[in-house]
Amino acid sequence: MENQTLSNTNISGCVDDELLRTPLAALYSAIFILGLPGNLLALWVFLCVHSKKNSMRVFLINLALADLLLIVCLPFRIQYHVSGNQWKLVGWLCKLVGYLFYMNMYISITLLGLISVDRYLRIYGSVRTRSKLQSPLRSMVVCAFVWLVSLALMIPVVVYEDYEESTEKCFHYRKTDVRKASIKLFIVVVFWLIFTALMVSYGKIGQKLLKRSHQNSNLPNASHYSRIARKSFFILFVFIVCFVPYHIFRGFYIKTQITDSSCYWRNLADKFNEISLVFSALNSCLDPIMFFLLSASVRREVRRFMNSMFRTRVSSEASGGNTTSELDSRRPSKDPMVRNLTEREERSCSSN
Repeated sequence: MENQTLSNTNISGCVDDELLRTPLAALYSAIFILGLPGNLLALWVFLCVHSKKNSMRVFLINLALADLLLIVCLPFRIQYHVSGNQWKLVGWLCKLVGYLFYMNMYISITLLGLISVDRYLRIYGSVRTRSKLQSPLRSMVVCAFVWLVSLALMIPVVVYEDYEESTEKCFHYRKTDVRKASIKLFIVVVFWLIFTALMVSYGKIGQKLLKRSHQNSNLPNASHYSRIARKSFFILFVFIVCFVPYHIFRGFYIKTQITDSSCYWRNLADKFNEISLVFSALNSCLDPIMFFLLSASVRREVRRFMNSMFRTRVSSEASGGNTTSELDSRRPSKDPMVRNLTEREERSCSSN
């Protein structure tokens, strides 16, 4: 343990962690500001607003929850970078924040994969299969299993992760042993399996929808299939942009942790890892857009909110600060008594 601590201390001096300190603090702050209200709104709509109870809704609720838990970790990372990459809090909290960040990132990855399989089976599955997919209970069991497996996979990494109480470093490059490296590599393999399943699913979904669009090109709803295909491929876009860069360099990063690599390669691996982690966190900002595309309830509530804001602004500008807009006052009232009274007043004014 003492030799491992000494080795990590030497590596910490080898890796330059000042270059990205300010950009990381700014980027994580932007992600926190944009992602928090979007996911809170989505979770409120899914839980409190009446919507169709099916497997998709269950997956989206769990995805929004995973995004929120990841976003909660960002202020700790922001504070760490703003403080000059110095951890001012207790050591165990550093491990907990890192654990929650990675756990919820991989839960989001798994749920996006489940959503792709769900949509694939809805199009290619039999009637019996589609009817089973409508059961929210089955989806809840699957999501509960995902959370439990994530805990089982990530807890060993945290329990066996060495944290030196004497240092103020956190979220930094450090050496690891073969056992922990094997767990990390296993998670990388699982990611690429999910990515392959997602690519195949959405490839077939897009092919099927575009085929239906061409076959029904003379019908009024022909463009409907093209819109569904574009919405489906947005999930694939989010997956590629947010998670693929991190896992492309993950094997290289782990290799430098378990081998005697030079400072140049360790520094390069650290920079790739930090930049790709920002893209992974960006998923919490893009998921609300996906919620808007996939959920009619979210679209309805967002449009209602935007219409309310627009009407309030127009009313305020038209009235010059008064609570009643001139535009509204010129509009005929639906109340017959008020409308008749207004017409008598106008006639009286014109005769005078």
